[in-house]
Amino acid sequence: MQVREIHATLAQGPEDLNLWLDKIVDKCQLDGPSRQRLRQAADLAKQTEVSASLVGESVFRGSILQMGLEIADILSDLRMDCEGLQAGILYRAVREGKLDINVVRDKFGDTVATLIGNVLRMAVISGLRNDSVANVLGQDATQQANKVREMLVSMIDDVRVALIKLAERTCAIRMVKTASEEKRRQVAREIFDVYAPLADRLGIGQLKWELEDLAFRYLEADEYQQIARLLDERRIDRQQYIETAIATIQGELDNIDKRNEVTGRAKHIYSIWRKMHRKDIGFSQVYDIRAIRVLVPSVSDCYAVLGIVHSKWRNIPNEFDDYIASPKENGYQSLHTAVIGPGRKVVEIQIRTYEMHDESELGICAHWQYKAGDSTAADENYEGKIAWLRQVLEWHENLDDFIELEGSVEQVYVFTPDGHIIDLPMGATPIDFAYRVHTQIGHRCRGAKVNGDIVSLNATLKTGDQVEIITGQSDAPRHDWLVKSLGYLQTTRARARVQQWFRAQNREQNIEAGQRLLEREFRHLGIDLAQLETIAGQFNKQGVEGLYAAIGAGNISTSEIVRASQGRLVVAGRPAPSPQSNASRYADSAFYIYGVGDLLTRVALCCEPQPGDDIIGYLTAKRGVTIHRTDCEALQSLQIEEPRRVLKVTWGGEPRQRYPVMIQVSSYDRTGLLHDITGLIDREGLFIGSLKSVDTDQGLIQTEFSTEVVSIEELSLLLSKLCQIDNVVDACRLVEEEAAGEG
Repeated sequence: MQVREIHATLAQGPEDLNLWLDKIVDKCQLDGPSRQRLRQAADLAKQTEVSASLVGESVFRGSILQMGLEIADILSDLRMDCEGLQAGILYRAVREGKLDINVVRDKFGDTVATLIGNVLRMAVISGLRNDSVANVLGQDATQQANKVREMLVSMIDDVRVALIKLAERTCAIRMVKTASEEKRRQVAREIFDVYAPLADRLGIGQLKWELEDLAFRYLEADEYQQIARLLDERRIDRQQYIETAIATIQGELDNIDKRNEVTGRAKHIYSIWRKMHRKDIGFSQVYDIRAIRVLVPSVSDCYAVLGIVHSKWRNIPNEFDDYIASPKENGYQSLHTAVIGPGRKVVEIQIRTYEMHDESELGICAHWQYKAGDSTAADENYEGKIAWLRQVLEWHENLDDFIELEGSVEQVYVFTPDGHIIDLPMGATPIDFAYRVHTQIGHRCRGAKVNGDIVSLNATLKTGDQVEIITGQSDAPRHDWLVKSLGYLQTTRARARVQQWFRAQNREQNIEAGQRLLEREFRHLGIDLAQLETIAGQFNKQGVEGLYAAIGAGNISTSEIVRASQGRLVVAGRPAPSPQSNASRYADSAFYIYGVGDLLTRVALCCEPQPGDDIIGYLTAKRGVTIHRTDCEALQSLQIEEPRRVLKVTWGGEPRQRYPVMIQVSSYDRTGLLHDITGLIDREGLFIGSLKSVDTDQGLIQTEFSTEVVSIEELSLLLSKLCQIDNVVDACRLVEEEAAGEG
């Protein structure tokens, strides 16, 4: 078996790395500098080497270096590049805590460290997956295994991550032989459910077959041994028979002077067992125990060989498959036929091109190639295969298995505390997760932990997160969850469940809750409450109490009320301030130059920039701002002579009307608070016109600043985000009287 060959090679590993390196460099066609980098990685792994077990309690034998070299050896069969091999050599050392990832980054660069980090993310499956529960959310074990594989693929932006993980798991299943039966079954179950199918999805036959056979060996030991004995009993006779059939085919192809390679094909034990059970037949009726593979240069040659085989021996009806005309979902192509061969014994023959054979053995690895000096470069075929892989998984999703179908095709996959996979739309929060698990858990949600740490209930979940919901004794959803700008709910399912709960409450409670919510929102935005009677009529509610009750029941959101008061950006009865402009039109076009304010602008004749060019402005003494291309030689000399007159400007469309507002943030002081506030303003694409901070008698800091917004919704969202900054107690808009009084 391959495991024996690997250990025979690596028995010399630490003592004679040069021999090993020569073999790897030859297989992967690496250059001298790459060989040296591999040696450096091996030397670093050797420094971290320990005699203790690598996983669990004395499960695997061998050193960190030996494990790293074996992973790299498997990767070299997959034509891995230098950085992927380095990551493979060092992965176990980092995972076992013997080597800090920052040391890897310092010595080998960001790419190697990132590869290891992403493989570690995939390793969370091993730590959390638990198959003790047969059903979760109506999904059986098979559906959960599918979710695990989908999650894995969603994490793969670089196929090397998946290959390193597959290589590491291959090492694990090879070395688990000396572990306890419980541990062997645990590793085998994980590999059988997750990693062998993943290798199949990637089309990597050489790993798929080994993973399946070794996992089958530990999961169904009796049946594995029975088939192994049956295969072994007539191994010599079968080999002699295959050699005779090969010689016959070889002779026919030599007669027509056709380049070829004809070999006997080893039949995998799990494949035999699966065929016996699928077709309900005995061992003697499995035709492809005697199997031959023919490789030829072209597709037309494949069909020519098929004709020769069928003219030489009679084919068995219903035992012919044309996977060239109709490839398998993972891209596999070949012709399969079973014939009555010499001595009237059945033999299976596979016919394919050399290219198809590489595809069968290497799958996606046959299509990607990282260019020297550019580890991120990949050819179009590789990118297409990644897109195809994701699409295949989407095709295999049975939509009936989902409790809800969200509009977004982007998904994140997170773990329950028991290790089960939950799929959610991108941007989902812990509350979305709680309602996805069970409505009652959502209603009683009080807090959440992600990967063991307490997080806010509107935190965004990422693929691979483990989420634990902290619940109370009674149902108590919060009205704030329905405020879109606060970002607590992203799924329609969770929002509907919360609204349904509030509708079931009594009218008095809803009136009280609705009044509290709306008054708080109007106070934040500086909107006069006197207009509520008019707004209630717009929503067909009888009086303000009816409006409050609808808000409290979740039938109307405060954001809808705010939109109904659109345009009232000042105290009722006062005219809106004039919109501000920070852009100048470029000639008569639809393009504007931003960053010049109300200054006169003109295009520099020396470089004549056009919309789309990178531009920069120069403030002249009397003619406003002159717009130059950034590569203009005249501008470069001006930058040296008078750098303070150079302005940052950009292209854009027609400016929207913006209105000035004054905002007050009340908070408890801390280091970095002002930086967080101004950073948020910058990320929102706004600017600060004035800013001041004062202490209050209550021990709070009141920070006031002016900015400009295009709508009441933008102001509401800004205030919501300010309130989410640590130590911020409140954020609201100051109307003119308040601002004047403060002054």
